[in-house]
Amino acid sequence: MAPLFLRKGKTLRTAHSRKADPVPSPARLSGKSAANLALNTVLASLDDAKAENIVPIDIQGKSSLADHMVIASGRSHRHVAAVADNVIKALKDAGLGTARVEGLAGADWVLIDAGDVIVHVFRPEVREFYNLEKMWLAPDLEEETIH
Repeated sequence: MAPLFLRKGKTLRTAHSRKADPVPSPARLSGKSAANLALNTVLASLDDAKAENIVPIDIQGKSSLADHMVIASGRSHRHVAAVADNVIKALKDAGLGTARVEGLAGADWVLIDAGDVIVHVFRPEVREFYNLEKMWLAPDLEEETIH
């Protein structure tokens, strides 16, 4: 019998030839509804993972990076990593694609970029040091001028 690769008319089937199950695309949603779906998914997953001090911030008009930013804390390195993993899985399960992640290995500060929503998960000491809430919740100078 000839080796498998020399047989005529036989096609090798691999795991790559099977098509993946279709996942609804977030592109079908309008911009605001996709952002709201992502925000609600993130907030629910943070709550499920027992994240602490969850602060959603609307950054529309302040930055072109995203529509929303969410800042949360974990109690330890392990908890920060678990919270981040939970958020990443929830976004993927909701059909919002694979988020870009930074800092998961160290788990002091994990940044998750889901496109419309940016999530920061900190250890409490690191969160206090960087104090992102103060920067992003500050009023715009055009809106409220301080004299």
